[in-house]
Amino acid sequence: MVNKVPAAVLSFWLIKVIATTVGETGADYLAVNAGLGAAVTGCITATLLAIALAAQLRSRRFVPWLYWLCVVLLSVAGTQIADALTDGLGVSLYLSTGVFAVMLALLFAAWYRRERTLSITTINTGRRERCYWAAILLTFALGTAAGDLATEELALGFRLGVVVFGALIAVIYAANRSGANAVLTFWLAYILTRPLGASLGDLLSQSTEYGGIGWGTVNTSIVFLLAIAALVAMVSRRPVAIHSN
Repeated sequence: MVNKVPAAVLSFWLIKVIATTVGETGADYLAVNAGLGAAVTGCITATLLAIALAAQLRSRRFVPWLYWLCVVLLSVAGTQIADALTDGLGVSLYLSTGVFAVMLALLFAAWYRRERTLSITTINTGRRERCYWAAILLTFALGTAAGDLATEELALGFRLGVVVFGALIAVIYAANRSGANAVLTFWLAYILTRPLGASLGDLLSQSTEYGGIGWGTVNTSIVFLLAIAALVAMVSRRPVAIHSN
């Protein structure tokens, strides 16, 4: 297979943050506003995710719309997993953040031990791709727990959360440009875009009473889904930089 992951250029990060925002607002809308509840929402998401991932894994090339559909669904799933632990089982955000961090570290260790690389420029075997998608799910769960920990338990709030997580990503970008390890800086930025997108989604969708702008989950989700569709359509018309072993 050729590499099945897009290059980490500006359009990649824009779509990633927007997809994360949709994951936050979409999960809230289905579970709360649509009245489906956490269990039904989880079943719907799991079914759609299984179908999308099966199609993605069967594909022999990078298909932009399919790839980003998987990312959006994984964002929703990661949010639901973290929320289920916190809201459903009463697990402390400190504990869930630590557990997800350890799980992600163990996955990276196992991935590196087998493949000798964690680079996203050579996701060109079935095993590497399965490791990649498992890591994506855990980054969303970790980012959700860490973001909730920062904005709720540490009382950063939505607005300050956007500033803080945006600043941390800027620091990582600067480190990358200064010669820091590209693989490490990529995954750190990937994790941090989850709480950034979640803080942005909450800021836009929550009512002014709770410190938000008041767009609502429906309007926020629609606007950002349209933005994702436009960006994916744009990158689909451009030649894709393909990497291989």
